[in-house]
Amino acid sequence: MPPFVLMKRIPSLFAGVAAIALFAMMLLTFADVFSRKFLGNSITGAVELTELAMLLMIFCALPLASLAGEHIVFDLLDRVLPDALVRWQQVAAHTVTALVFGGAAWIVWLRALRTTDMGDTTATLEIRIAPFQQAVAVLLAVTAITHLALAWRDARRPVLPGGAAAVGTQPHTES
Repeated sequence: MPPFVLMKRIPSLFAGVAAIALFAMMLLTFADVFSRKFLGNSITGAVELTELAMLLMIFCALPLASLAGEHIVFDLLDRVLPDALVRWQQVAAHTVTALVFGGAAWIVWLRALRTTDMGDTTATLEIRIAPFQQAVAVLLAVTAITHLALAWRDARRPVLPGGAAAVGTQPHTES
C-alpha cells in the first residue's frame, strides 16, 4: 500500500473511532435516562462505559485537531514578525508540543504497565483499565509524531527573498 494512501486512512480511522464513541455515548446516555425515568432503574455500568468511550473519543480526536491546526493559537506577534521568524517560531512550537505529548505518552505507558501488574478494573463492570491506558499512550505518541511532522513541514516551507513566505504555504492560524 502506498504511503500516501495510508496517510489518508489513518486520520479516517481515528475520526471513525471518535465518531462511533460519541454516538455510543449518546445512545447509552439516552437509554440510561429513559431507563431511569420510565423504568425506575439506571443501566448498570453506564457511567463507566461513558467514561471509557469519552476517553477513546478525546484521544482519537487529538491528533486530528493537531493535523487541522485547531488547537488554541496565540498569534499576537505573527503580524509584526518577519515571515521567516514566524516559520521558525512555529517549528519550535511544534517541537516543544511534540516533546510534551511524547513525555505524556511515556508517563501514561508506565502507568499502564503498573495498572496491568495490579490488575485494576472498573468498579462495576470490572473492565480491565490497562488496555485503555495503553491506547491513550499510543494516541498521545501519534499526536507527538504528528507535531514532529508539522515541525518538519514548517521547517521545509520555502521563504522568498525579503522574508515573505511562498504563496500557498502559509499555515492556517486563528486570530
